[in-house]
Amino acid sequence: MNGVATLRYAIVSPKKVWRISKELRGMTYADAINVLREINAKPARFLEKLMKSAFYSLINKDPNLSEDEAVIESIHIAKGPFYKRMMPRARGRADIIKKRTSHIKVVIVKKEAK
Repeated sequence: MNGVATLRYAIVSPKKVWRISKELRGMTYADAINVLREINAKPARFLEKLMKSAFYSLINKDPNLSEDEAVIESIHIAKGPFYKRMMPRARGRADIIKKRTSHIKVVIVKKEAK
């Protein structure tokens, strides 16, 4: 059994999301949420909401599940399209600003008893 949550078109660079998510893989749900609450970054808010959503979808399948039994199996980050914006520069020129987007998918599973 697993709980899955997906966020598409998040306006944050995939590189920034990956930097935070690489530490979370393999952690229990409770530990990951505590780590994310300490990080002061925009991608951390996105990941925290996604993890909660995936955890609660897992709870719908198994109501007796506790936070310590849920483990983060994987976090997939993919590039999304980027918004192109213009910034005025000197002499009537303009620079293009690329606002990058990300597609994020979180999978949480129940820890197997050993």
